Amino acid sequence: QVLLVESGGGSVQAGGSLRLSCAVSGDIYSSFYMGWFRQAPGKEREGVAIRYTGGGTTYTAASVKGRFTISQDNAKNSVSLQMNSLKPEDTAMYYCAAKKWYINIWNATREYDYWGQGTQVSVSS
Repeated sequence: QVLLVESGGGSVQAGGSLRLSCAVSGDIYSSFYMGWFRQAPGKEREGVAIRYTGGGTTYTAASVKGRFTISQDNAKNSVSLQMNSLKPEDTAMYYCAAKKWYINIWNATREYDYWGQGTQVSVSS
């Protein structure tokens, strides 16, 4: 059974930094497209950044490009999201998402089979 284990998040003032991490448990053989979506109150869930753990391909939303960086940790199926220059509009629940081997549209929620429970990121002005 594949589970996603999230860590990080919290509260910070505008301009600050936070780091999120997500690791796959229950499958050490597959490669995953994995990373982060976020959902603010009253808004749809949107893709933030995704990385393919089998080859390094990354996708990053235009709204966070240049501020957020997704990277792969030492463990094969573990990624981190370094969030710098945070803005109040980055405030949301951040969810780790994962899909084995193949993906068509990186920022479509329907593509992903596995989801974490979510971690809150709050940025105050």
